[in-house]
Amino acid sequence: MSEIHLLKERIARRDFTVGVIGLGYVGLPLVLRFGEVGFPVIGFDVDRAKVKQLNDGGSYIQHVPADRVSALVNARRFEATVDTERLREADAVVICVPTPLTAHREPDLQYVEKTADAVAAALRPGQLICLESTTYPGTTDEVVLPRLLSRGLRVGEDFFLAFSPEREDPGNQQFVTSTIPKVVGGVTPGCLELACALYAQAVERVVPVRSTRVAEATKILENVYRAVNIALVNELKIAFERMDIDVWDVIEAAKTKPFGFQPFYPGPGLGGHCIPIDPFYLTWKAREYGVATRFIELAGEINSSMPAHVVQRLMEALNARGKALKGARVLVLGVAYKRDTDDPRESPGLEILEALIHKQARADYSDPHIPRLPLGRRHKLDLASVPLTATSLAGFDAAVLVTDHSAFPYELIHRGAPLIIDTRNAFRPRGLLGTHVVPA
Repeated sequence: MSEIHLLKERIARRDFTVGVIGLGYVGLPLVLRFGEVGFPVIGFDVDRAKVKQLNDGGSYIQHVPADRVSALVNARRFEATVDTERLREADAVVICVPTPLTAHREPDLQYVEKTADAVAAALRPGQLICLESTTYPGTTDEVVLPRLLSRGLRVGEDFFLAFSPEREDPGNQQFVTSTIPKVVGGVTPGCLELACALYAQAVERVVPVRSTRVAEATKILENVYRAVNIALVNELKIAFERMDIDVWDVIEAAKTKPFGFQPFYPGPGLGGHCIPIDPFYLTWKAREYGVATRFIELAGEINSSMPAHVVQRLMEALNARGKALKGARVLVLGVAYKRDTDDPRESPGLEILEALIHKQARADYSDPHIPRLPLGRRHKLDLASVPLTATSLAGFDAAVLVTDHSAFPYELIHRGAPLIIDTRNAFRPRGLLGTHVVPA
């Protein structure tokens, strides 16, 4: 009986320990899914505070209920650790670490590289390694595989390596980890077979593809598609503003066409760890092959300019009321990158806050999901969320709606804020109109 067949039998019996490296918005839901279908799971993270909170049965991600974590901890099916030597205990190691950009918008693979080195140091025969971090096509073959081969083991025979792009969508009530189809590419046919067998235990549909490069490119395509179309409507928004046409009216009318059109919506800029970052991984890699991805780079420029456009609209609206931006009290409503989540990564709200402070406005924020701004790689704002009351709103010269959380008291904001810059078209559909509500 072949090694792969024996491993697949162990997977079917749930006699197969899954290790997940990186216990954030991607890794933690994966931990819970594998644990809930019966696999023993070890979670790895460098943050000791997070590890302790998880082992105590808590959760630090809003849309991940603590009772799901505590149920696995109490059943002894999940344990978190900072000790990478324990990677030897895992039969499968799933890598879910960040892949940010450098200051020059080039791929920063330091977390993938360090993690691959740690996995290589603990690598043993029979292990399956799966990279899920979004990256440029070729990363699995060119960055991860050589590090694992340095141990003298053979890929596809002694150990197995695959890539399966994460597709988490925090706050999405319709699609969760188990119902989002899982694309999988393997370094060898055996690697693909084993990785598909593992993921098939946790998700409803597995989509095998020809190679790890196809799987890596799939995620890049998904995010480039969204980035380019959002850039298009952002550019149209600016053009239509000059023509005194409301872009939201145009989109609503256009989407009545039952074919050939899919609505995308403008906003204050892109956020999250995917759309603002991943397209630049492809543009960087394409240059190695002499290809200029001008379309993608232009979309990135347009989307990156939107926070500045919002600040400009605010400045113009204040000027029309005889008020300068310098010294004005401005409240940014929402610093999460997405509605009803607690995730501020790459949020345009942070860009807008920093721009306002740079222009010497007195800026604060309010976000029911983020009581205090966490320190990030790029943003170092030491601010706490302002409670929304009639009194607090009256103390500001303007409010800028960046994230349209459903928990915001829109009627109170409409009554209390003397000027509202609405970047999400949140007020008009609620019937909250007036000359003090300015679209941006």
